[in-house]
Amino acid sequence: MTPLAIRRLCAGFGATAVLLGAFAAHALKDALPGERLAVFETGVRYHLAHALALGLCMVRAPLRWAPACFAAGIVLFSGSLYLLALCDARWLGAVTPFGGVLFVAGWVLLAVEKRSAAPGGAAD
Repeated sequence: MTPLAIRRLCAGFGATAVLLGAFAAHALKDALPGERLAVFETGVRYHLAHALALGLCMVRAPLRWAPACFAAGIVLFSGSLYLLALCDARWLGAVTPFGGVLFVAGWVLLAVEKRSAAPGGAAD
């Protein structure tokens, strides 16, 4: 993934995490039971943390798999928690661990993945 693509993912996921956190604090505070609000807030916390992890990937860019794992993890982990909290669709709880596995894989890959050859540059 190119540094530009990673930066755009980082910025987009970071902005949506902040917006969803504000949405939870203001619009959902009285609309959801406390347990479901906590589930939503967990989604926001991991969403924002892994948006920042995408930013960390820019230090080692271009990487292919670590940023892809972080992005897919945000969609699966946080996305399933958002829908679980908003729709009370408990079956989505089965999707969440797949996102968590992708988060862990992203961190491991960040440590070991060799950089892809960039135009005009050498790879690790």
